[in-house]
Amino acid sequence: MHYAEKEKVKVILQAKKADEFQTGDREFPEGIYLEFYDETGKITSTLKANTAYYFKQENKWRGRGDVIVVNLEKQQQLNTEELFWMPVTKKIYTDKFVTITDHEDVIYGTHLRANQDLSNYSLKETTGEVEVKD
Repeated sequence: MHYAEKEKVKVILQAKKADEFQTGDREFPEGIYLEFYDETGKITSTLKANTAYYFKQENKWRGRGDVIVVNLEKQQQLNTEELFWMPVTKKIYTDKFVTITDHEDVIYGTHLRANQDLSNYSLKETTGEVEVKD
């Protein structure tokens, strides 16, 4: 599945199996893999989940299992067991425990609210190791 705005691809979704219900909801029992693109057509981030569900009425996605979001530019990775994605606002969120890692830091927390590419995020109940530069 490809999602485009103004004839530019914004999201590519890959899944082995999709079940669609009369309500328009969709279930992806064998997982999903999403690629997010910027205005220039460059891939900015990816999202992978063991299972997924699309709620048509709310235009909201839920990924479960081993959910991984990667910001390719910042080389940053988010891991959690459940994550919601809102395509209209381009936001992701979860109240579950998350781990965010990059080449220097590891941050743990809950109640993540973020841009879909992890370019900006907030957490509650945070702990971890962060390198502070002078």
